[in-house]
Amino acid sequence: MNTFSELNLSASVLRALSDAGHETPTPIQAQAIPHLLNGRDLIGIAQTGTGKTAAFALPILDRLERRHQTRNGERPAPKSCRVLILSPTRELSGQIVDSFRSYGRHLPLKVELVIGGVPMNRQIRALQPGVDVLVATPGRLLDLVEQKALRLDKVEVLVLDEADQMLDMGFIHAIRATVKFLPAERQTLLFSATMPQAIADLSRQFLRDPVRVSVTPVAKTADKIDQTVIHVDRAEKSNRLASVLSDPAIDRALVFTRTKHGADKVVRHLAKTGISAAAIHGNKSQNQRERTLSAFRSGTVRALIATDIAARGLDIPGVSHVVNYDLPNIPESYVHRIGRTARAGADGIAVSFCDAEERPFLRDIERLIRMSIPVDGAAPRPVVTSAPVAGETPDRTEAGADKPRRNGRKRRRSGRGGRSPERQGQERQGQERQAQGQRDQGQRTQGQRDQARKDQGQEKSRARPAEAQASNRANRHAPANAASGSGQDLAGMSFLKRKTGDRRSAAAAVKP
Repeated sequence: MNTFSELNLSASVLRALSDAGHETPTPIQAQAIPHLLNGRDLIGIAQTGTGKTAAFALPILDRLERRHQTRNGERPAPKSCRVLILSPTRELSGQIVDSFRSYGRHLPLKVELVIGGVPMNRQIRALQPGVDVLVATPGRLLDLVEQKALRLDKVEVLVLDEADQMLDMGFIHAIRATVKFLPAERQTLLFSATMPQAIADLSRQFLRDPVRVSVTPVAKTADKIDQTVIHVDRAEKSNRLASVLSDPAIDRALVFTRTKHGADKVVRHLAKTGISAAAIHGNKSQNQRERTLSAFRSGTVRALIATDIAARGLDIPGVSHVVNYDLPNIPESYVHRIGRTARAGADGIAVSFCDAEERPFLRDIERLIRMSIPVDGAAPRPVVTSAPVAGETPDRTEAGADKPRRNGRKRRRSGRGGRSPERQGQERQGQERQAQGQRDQGQRTQGQRDQARKDQGQEKSRARPAEAQASNRANRHAPANAASGSGQDLAGMSFLKRKTGDRRSAAAAVKP
C-alpha cells in the first residue's frame, strides 16, 4: 500500500495527515488499519517507533467522525467516554493524546488525559461533560471509576497499548478490574512489543476472534542503529560516561540506568564534570518530568538519565545516542531502550557499558537479538586461576569450583567426569579415618583437661593446711615483731586485722 488515501480513511483524517506531512503508511499501519475499519478485534506486535500509535488512532478517529455524522453531532454522555486507551506511563499517555489531537484537529472531538501525579479534582471537572477519547494510566483511571467520577458503560473501543510493559509494572489487576465495568459489546485492540505467554492469556480473556498482525520479528533491533559494547569496571562507569558525553558531536543522549537512585547518582557525577544532565523516573512529580523533558527537547539539557519505566513513553526527535549505563537484566528491555534513537529513518548509536557481573545479561541480549554486539576497546579480562600443586586441594572459592548453595549445603558431585569408583572409595575411607582421628584427638584432649583440673584441685587442697599454719605462726609472733620495730611481717599484720577486728590490740602491739 503506497498512500493513506488507499486506506479509505475519512477526508478530515486525510487532511490532517497531509498537514503533518505524512503520505505513506508504515507496515504496521498498512496491515492494521483495514481490519480496524471493519470493526475487528486486533493483536498488534510492533516495537516502539514503528508508527503503531497512528495505526489505531487513525481508524478510531475515522469511526468517531462517521458516528458524529450519522447521529447529528450527538455528544458523549456525562462522565463517560467512547474510546478508552490504557498505557503504562505518563509520558506515553501524553504522546498518545498529542497524536489524537494532531490527527483529529479538523474534527469536533474532545480528548482528555488522566494520569497520576496531578490533582484529581481537575480531572474530575474535565470528565464531567463527557469525552470522546480518554487516555489513561490504569491506576488513576480505576481511582476515578471507584469514586463515581467516571462511568465506563458507554465505551465502544478499548485499546491496551504496550500491554507487556503494563504487565511488567504490575497493572494486570487494575486492568482486570477496569474491564469489569466495560460493556461486552466493544472493539478491543491490544498492542505489544513482545508476545509472552501472559499476553497471550490476556488476549484470550479480553478479545474476541482477534486478527493478529506483526511487522517486525520479536526482539529484532532497528537496522540503522550502530551498536557497541564497552567492557568496564563498575567503579569506572561514571568516568567513562563523562568521557563519552564529552564529545561535542553528541547533541542529545539518552542514558538508561537500572534504578532511580542510580539515575540521580549519575546526574550528580555529570554535573561535577560540567555536563548538563537531568533524571526522569517514577519518583519525579509530573511537573518535574515535564520541565525535564522540555529542557531536553530544547537542548538545555544534553543528557537525559532515565529508568526503564520511561523507556516506553519517550518520543523525542533528534536523540543521536542511547547509552546503557547499566545493562538491563531483561533482554527485551534492551530493544526498547535503544529504540529511542534512529527514529523516522534517521541513524542512531547505542553504547552499552558492561561490567563483570553484567556479562550474563550481555549473553542473553545477544542471544535474543541474534547477533554479537561489537566490542569497543579492550576485550574483557578473563578470570585467571592458578593450577593447584600436585597433592593439594584446590581452593573452593576459585572460579569454576562448586560454591555453597544459599541454604548452606554444597553441591554434590555426580561421580561422573573422571573419578573412578575405586578412587571414590579411597576418598571415603580417607575421610572416615580423618574423622576417627579427630574424634580420638578430641577424647585425648578432654582427658588431659580433666587430669589438669584434678591436679589443680589436689594442689589447692595441700595449699590450704600450709596457709593455715603460716597464719597461726603470724598470730603468735606478731606482737614481738611489732615491738622490735622490724615491721617486716606486713602480711601477718593485715591478716591479724582482718581476723580479729581488734584495732586496739594491734595498736598496743606496736607501742615501744
